[in-house]
Amino acid sequence: MSERYPGEEGMDSVDGRVAVITGAGSGIGRATALSLARRGASVVVSDISVDRAEAVAAEVEAAGPRALAVRCDVADSAQVETLRAATLDEFGQVDIVMSNVGIIVKGLPFDIPLEAWSEILDIDVLGMVRVMNAFLPAMVERGSGHLVTTGSAAGLIPYAYDRLPYAAAKGAVVAMTEALALYLRPRGIGVSCVCPAGVVTNIVEHIRQYGPPTPVQAPQIPVVTAEEVAELVVEGILADRLLILSHPVEGDLLREHGADRQAFLERQLRIQLEGTS
Repeated sequence: MSERYPGEEGMDSVDGRVAVITGAGSGIGRATALSLARRGASVVVSDISVDRAEAVAAEVEAAGPRALAVRCDVADSAQVETLRAATLDEFGQVDIVMSNVGIIVKGLPFDIPLEAWSEILDIDVLGMVRVMNAFLPAMVERGSGHLVTTGSAAGLIPYAYDRLPYAAAKGAVVAMTEALALYLRPRGIGVSCVCPAGVVTNIVEHIRQYGPPTPVQAPQIPVVTAEEVAELVVEGILADRLLILSHPVEGDLLREHGADRQAFLERQLRIQLEGTS
């Protein structure tokens, strides 16, 4: 358990808490909503697809106390504000906020247009900022709660050159989360960043390719299910764990990278060359 700071009660249980999750219509967001519900939390299920949000909200209500489905595009500040207002109208307060969104474009570094870069950064980075600005002030004023952001192994270690906007965005999310922790933890707010590697979700269905197809480039980390990651997220909330990794091997690679970036990069280059030989 992390050191507790003045004013921080901690979150020893999620029972009776209210959680808001963006991008909760599928994948890790959906699985986390259900994991929290099974432990007694009410969940606001937010997604750009209202049909998916409503379907998951029905699952949440079958598994736990209460649920609310709200359509929200995190690229739209007005919709994020509507999400906040709907949550407060229904539940009165928020205890857990999970900013969970991520889209990917693929292509050789010079084939990805600036417009695609702008879209990725607007959704993956500024989407988090919009959610943060909407929900955190009230949590800070109350002096309790927990923020979960969604980074990626791509934001921690280099393993692919064909998704630079995604790596840049998720690297920014990791850095922003760590800096936020300096401000939020002394004010009673727990902070976690989940950085999944290979996870079975539908994110690949929405990848856009620019230019010629590129070889498959994946981290040398075992693939896990969204449900496994969701359990780790809830455990991370309860433990106030800053970095939530999807598999122990990811931690090993992160330590190798931190110890010697040059050696790590050379290792990745060898793996890349072996894969194309």
